[in-house]
Amino acid sequence: MDVGVPAYRRRREMATATSGAGRCRLSKVGAGRRPPPARVRVAVRLRPFVDGTAGENDTPCVRGLDSCSLEIANWRNHQETLKYQFDAFYGERSSQQDIYAGSVQPILRHLLEGQNASVLAYGPTGAGKTHTMLGSPEQPGVIPRALMDLLQLTREEGAEGRPWALSVTMSYLEIYQEKVLDLLEPSSGDLVIREDCRGNILIPGLTQKPITSFADFERHFLPASRNRTVGATRLNQRSSRSHAVLLVKVDQRERLAPFRQREGKLYLIDLAGSEDNRRTGNKGLRLKESGAINSSLFVLGKVVDALNQGLPRVPYRDSKLTRLLQDSLGGSAHSILIANIAPERRFYLDTVSALNFAARSKEVINRPFTNESLQLHVLAPVKLSQKELLGPSEAKRARGSEEEEIGSPEPPAAPASASQKLSPLQKLSSMDPAMLERLLSLDRLLGSQGSQGTPLLSTPRRERMVLMKTVEEKDLEIERLKMKQKELEAKVLAQETADPKEKENYSPTMLRPLARRTVTVAKPLKKAVVMPLQLIQEQAASPNAEIHILKKKGRKRKLESLDASEPEEKAEDCWELQISPELLAHGRQKILDLLNEGSARDLRSLQRIGQKKAQLIVGWRELHGPFSQVEDLERVEGISGKQMESFLKANILGLAAGQRCGPS
Repeated sequence: MDVGVPAYRRRREMATATSGAGRCRLSKVGAGRRPPPARVRVAVRLRPFVDGTAGENDTPCVRGLDSCSLEIANWRNHQETLKYQFDAFYGERSSQQDIYAGSVQPILRHLLEGQNASVLAYGPTGAGKTHTMLGSPEQPGVIPRALMDLLQLTREEGAEGRPWALSVTMSYLEIYQEKVLDLLEPSSGDLVIREDCRGNILIPGLTQKPITSFADFERHFLPASRNRTVGATRLNQRSSRSHAVLLVKVDQRERLAPFRQREGKLYLIDLAGSEDNRRTGNKGLRLKESGAINSSLFVLGKVVDALNQGLPRVPYRDSKLTRLLQDSLGGSAHSILIANIAPERRFYLDTVSALNFAARSKEVINRPFTNESLQLHVLAPVKLSQKELLGPSEAKRARGSEEEEIGSPEPPAAPASASQKLSPLQKLSSMDPAMLERLLSLDRLLGSQGSQGTPLLSTPRRERMVLMKTVEEKDLEIERLKMKQKELEAKVLAQETADPKEKENYSPTMLRPLARRTVTVAKPLKKAVVMPLQLIQEQAASPNAEIHILKKKGRKRKLESLDASEPEEKAEDCWELQISPELLAHGRQKILDLLNEGSARDLRSLQRIGQKKAQLIVGWRELHGPFSQVEDLERVEGISGKQMESFLKANILGLAAGQRCGPS
């Protein structure tokens, strides 16, 4: 029963390859072309029997057929076997060097091309994942071997005289109970996983250590490895309780133009194994850790299934592990999955589950691309001379005009260099990186097709001449304005020398005062009280008729000028209300008579006396007797002195005019 490459899975792989462009991000360089697909490569490693576990009747449940296929007993039918085919199969006698040289070493060259690579160790607990990745001092695993070769490659490629300068940095983290912890700096706490505008997965705050040799790597890696969380279970005395991720970043900078930059990342991932708590005997904290591990691995299986089925949504965000592996599965990395399995029959179900996951994973399609960009701040401006910008005929005319300018007695002010203002390549640093890359690609294409030195971004001859003429006119206009400004400054200087007094008072930071002028202020409106004609005639006929109701009075106002130190005074006419003593005494007597003898209706004829106040006055009069003077009204209403004065003036004028005023 062959389950290696069934027909429906081949059709699904073809559909995934054709529809994978929606999930994968295109290269930043050459965005118009789709990156070629790269399937996730899967290798299976069968560990030998652990000492003391192999008995006389304990036969292995897995058997290798060749270097790429294996078979396992079918638990549904013991007379049949299940066959699996992968990219590589390593049996019990395979060494660490065989696994590294056969599966991991070939992908290291992609890092020097600016591409990403990933190596994942997957399998149940106790299957040998950590041994495959780390190994021992006698048999080093994938991580030390990969770092040793990678550092050697970077030293060779980044040597003096080579076109690229290379640098290597490392970061080490673990995902423990859905928390991202920095193993190089354990005190940093839980870190967050972000995605930048280009779709790259990054972890802000993660420690990066530069390394130049394998000794530097060991100095940082060995202490950090002791910070990883491990624990003892029934199946493994040093069981990994977290997913460990070693991130190695290779940065490349081109030493010559166009000063390109490349960045390649290598993910070396040691996944924690899935556990059956009935056999491991986990309790308390170990049970909680096991739940977090199994949950993240379950989401990892969902991601693989969603990629194989071409679903519109891939649940990367359902787990921190899958979020971090977004580039490795269905992303932009060359990925290698090393599935570790155990030969014992008691691990049969775990082995079948790991083989099924590996068979599904090899159908995932990635689209690696080169992470390349231009170092814009290093781009040197291209300076072209005026003769290079002009054609041969225009150059002759320009030389003739230069000779005429030299022979003329009064040459005009020379304009700024036109080449510096018209050179289009001087402003490449402010151009969009994608557009700049396309222009440089076009330039290389023209050079490869024999364009006979056609300059990039060249301006047509007629338009170039118009631009040069416009620039010259603007420069001449600027020079004329400068000359005019100098003449004005000379005039001002001559005036200052002529008047020494003004020169002493002159300050360059102060403006000259304007001519003296006064500020006109709006006059207030004049008010007058109209008196009855009969009353005015009677007052005029009496011998002592000096009763002036309104009197014109002059009032001085101070006006300030802008330059005068002393304010000016100007008389202004206004009207003021004045009442003669006879009229005031007569009115007070009438008001007093009205207060003592008048009814409530009569009292309401006075100004500011309403129905309520009139009743209060009548009641007070019945209780205390008649009023002796008008000021006694304050005890009834609680009127202040100023209010009483305005009350008397208003009622005296009304009584003198013989008018009755209604209640207020």
